[in-house]
Amino acid sequence: MPQLVLELNGQRTTLEPGRSYTLGRDPQSDVSIDDARVSWRHATIGYHGNGWVLEDLGSTNGTYADGRRTTQVQLGQGAVVTLGNAENGPRLSFTGVPAQVVPGAGAPGGAGWHDQGTARFNPAAPPVQGGYPQQQVPQQGGYPQQQPSYGGPGSGANQGGGYSVPSQPAPEPVYGSRNPTMVRNLAGGGLRTIRIGRGLDNELVVSDLSVSRHHAELRQLQDGRYEIVDLESHNGTYVNGQPISRQLLGPQDIVGVGHSTFRLVGDQLEEFVDTGEVSFSARHLTVEVDFKGGKKILLDNVSFGVPEKSLVAVIGPSGSGKSTLLRALTGYRPADRGDVLYDGRNLYKQFAELRQRIGLVPQDDILHSQLTVRTALKYAAELRFPGDTEASERERRVDEVLVELHLEKRADNKITALSGGQRKRVSVALELLTKPSLIFLDEPTSGLDPGMDRDVMNMLRGLADEGRTVLVVTHSVAELALCNRLLVMAPGGAVAYFGPPDEALHFFGYQTWADVFQAFENYPDHDWAGRFRGSVHYRQYSADVEAVQAQSSQIQHDQTKPPKQQSWGSQLSTLIRRYFTVIGADRGYVGLLIALPLIMGVMSMAIPAKFGLAPATGTGPGGTPPINTDAATVLLVLGVGACLTGAANAVRELIKERVIYERERAVGLSRSAYMMSKIIVLGLITAVQSVVLSVIGLLPRKLPASGLVISSTPLPEMVLVVMLLGITSMMLGLVVSAVVKTAEKTMPLLVLIAIIQVVFCGSLFPLFGTPGLEQVAWLSPSRWAVAAEAATINLPKIMGPPQGKDTTDPLWQHTLSQWSIDSGVLVLLAVVCAFLVVRLLRRHEPEVMRQR
Repeated sequence: MPQLVLELNGQRTTLEPGRSYTLGRDPQSDVSIDDARVSWRHATIGYHGNGWVLEDLGSTNGTYADGRRTTQVQLGQGAVVTLGNAENGPRLSFTGVPAQVVPGAGAPGGAGWHDQGTARFNPAAPPVQGGYPQQQVPQQGGYPQQQPSYGGPGSGANQGGGYSVPSQPAPEPVYGSRNPTMVRNLAGGGLRTIRIGRGLDNELVVSDLSVSRHHAELRQLQDGRYEIVDLESHNGTYVNGQPISRQLLGPQDIVGVGHSTFRLVGDQLEEFVDTGEVSFSARHLTVEVDFKGGKKILLDNVSFGVPEKSLVAVIGPSGSGKSTLLRALTGYRPADRGDVLYDGRNLYKQFAELRQRIGLVPQDDILHSQLTVRTALKYAAELRFPGDTEASERERRVDEVLVELHLEKRADNKITALSGGQRKRVSVALELLTKPSLIFLDEPTSGLDPGMDRDVMNMLRGLADEGRTVLVVTHSVAELALCNRLLVMAPGGAVAYFGPPDEALHFFGYQTWADVFQAFENYPDHDWAGRFRGSVHYRQYSADVEAVQAQSSQIQHDQTKPPKQQSWGSQLSTLIRRYFTVIGADRGYVGLLIALPLIMGVMSMAIPAKFGLAPATGTGPGGTPPINTDAATVLLVLGVGACLTGAANAVRELIKERVIYERERAVGLSRSAYMMSKIIVLGLITAVQSVVLSVIGLLPRKLPASGLVISSTPLPEMVLVVMLLGITSMMLGLVVSAVVKTAEKTMPLLVLIAIIQVVFCGSLFPLFGTPGLEQVAWLSPSRWAVAAEAATINLPKIMGPPQGKDTTDPLWQHTLSQWSIDSGVLVLLAVVCAFLVVRLLRRHEPEVMRQR
């Protein structure tokens, strides 16, 4: 089996016959070609028994040999292939003579491994690095069938997914040594299209609530090949971990639908159902951040492997990288170097699919505490399950989770009424709705008494025994004996120990964990990681994991595709209904929302304002007529009341839900739908409050006889302006809530907002004609609201003759055009604030979710 040399743009790459190589515009292809005419996954090159073959993967612009478009090219000495354009597309030249295979030499057709997650072609890399071991053997009809191959370094009959070649060909299992859950014969059945979904009317039924009723179709083409087509499913269809809408399938492609994985083997379709019993490993994880002009290491070459159905605890002193490790393991913040493998599949490169099989319970509660347990889980199920899921199906799943976590007797209790341990159970219940195979928990026992600590750890032990892998980061060491493995992190982010919990203290040579942590502090320069690597525990529990080099030396964070989201309208509807339910469940808050505008409106009535014209004669200073300033004062009070009401409604809304938002965003929540739900609900509440405030403050007064828009009365125009001011101030409050890091900082900023609105409203002193001050005031919503109301009632005329020339504010001109400009700027400021909120929300999302 000879090598083949590929030359592209003057660079040569040697291809080994033991594997298949992908070509395309995808930066993670084995041969990446940065040309717009090349498809994302354009073609593959592999050694197929008697020679090297390039196979087009249904590319948009095609593959060309000898000036003709083709789907398959036999490669040999002097072969030339162009991609995307026959005349001037990227030109691939090949050298090397494909010799015939000697019968009986090695595996039939040649043995090789294909790594679904290789970022770049590296001929020096070992042939096995996780992923799916497969081999291609030509069959009748030209369809390549996958056959077993031998394992790479460190593999054996029962290790690492490697298998010795049997005397008769047999397909290689997708998940470790497990056999397919189901095998369907596609030959002779007469069906050219197989529909996959949850509904019983599908040809292939997948009983999984994360799967849409009609999820995808497997279609056979005229040439015998197959393509997979997504039917606009809720959670998406994936090929090799990447979301697709339509994809031509090759012999080594893995199709993911919910918790099921499918693979074509000749004329057979194999299904593998992820039941939760999966292995999990981290290999050479390294995280660095910029620090004082250099690099600071937060995780230092962390490697460990976890068998199926295991409970793993992670402990360590402050600054040892526990939280950084958790974010790296879940894909929230991928490591700069290294791999996280989910049953041999690279989590970073297949995050879009595998994220659905991972549950994360942060330290803070991830549910609205004002709701009952059942209601909170009901809304969570609406967001996570497909829109075509029946309400009864979601309710059954909620009931199953409640029973599993022994919460059925607390289902109708408010979450605020539960104990700390029970609230943590509810957070776990939220993650169990989608049946994750991996569950990560960050400090679940923080703040709990020893009894609740034990209760929570026993719950996690039970979850692992039922067929899940559970990893918990904790400061508590009282219940470590319940765990299968213990990972101890040393300062600097290195592994100081990994192995059974009951051997850990003996390994360190201390009697208590307090002594161990004190040793970390007393001996900061000691090589704790080196001590572990030289131990028998390392050779027994970690050496086999570290023996395999990381598949990618550098993770390209910006290449991670965001997960497919549920329909925007469906999410918005659920979020709005949930938000109204949360607000309605807090009677004290509802009472405050009602009382605030009433109090503000009554306070404005204390000003004996006269909206009639100023007297023509009087005894003002210097013999001038007196000026009626009461009307301007009323406008000031109404403006400040609307600003304070709107900003107060929103200033805490995002910060108090930040943990909830982060988690929901990671499972597909739309950022814009979340923000729009806040705007609609808070905007409606603020609008009603503003109407009440302005009507109480203005209706009892004698207003001018006409307005600019409605000739009979100016009241509707003034109410509309106050309402716009309240909504704009509400948007400003959302900006503050998105900026601050703690809820305690919102109250001082709310006071500051109110003061700024008073100073820059234009009623206290003239703002126009003062360079700098006038321009700054343009950013204040109250400036434009007071100006619009002043224009409506012709305030300059009501106040009386000016004290000098150019003392009338130009924004107060009694014209329809000026009123429209003043009101329009209010709307523009609200839109700008909405844009800022969307941008600021990105800062609080998992890094892998941040769309460029």
